Amino acid sequence: MGKSKQVGKHSKGRKKNISKTWKTKRRTKDLDQIHADMIPANAVKLLKQDVDFDVTGCAQHYCLHCARYFVNLKTLKEHFKSKPHKKRLKQRREEPYTQAEAERAAGMGSYIPPKTVEVHTQQVEEDMD
Repeated sequence: MGKSKQVGKHSKGRKKNISKTWKTKRRTKDLDQIHADMIPANAVKLLKQDVDFDVTGCAQHYCLHCARYFVNLKTLKEHFKSKPHKKRLKQRREEPYTQAEAERAAGMGSYIPPKTVEVHTQQVEEDMD
């Protein structure tokens, strides 16, 4: 009696490294996407959303700078005082990297340093229920 011939990797459909799956599962918006959301026309749409029961807090409590929904107004206010929110505000101060800036860095034009944008925590309207 001999050994049976081994075929394939014997993974039985499992993935060896699932870290990439977890990283993409928790993926948030990129800095340039959030910067586009901070334009006043887009910000009004995000802050005044219709009730959506599939989203946390029915899509009524949204942090514009972190692109996160919160359960209620209290947790949103606590988030504004948190360290991760303050770090995000600091990241937003610099304008996002553009294709034109990449071309200038490659030698197709003179270098212009990135501009700083003044960013403040969004105003919260108190609900009178």
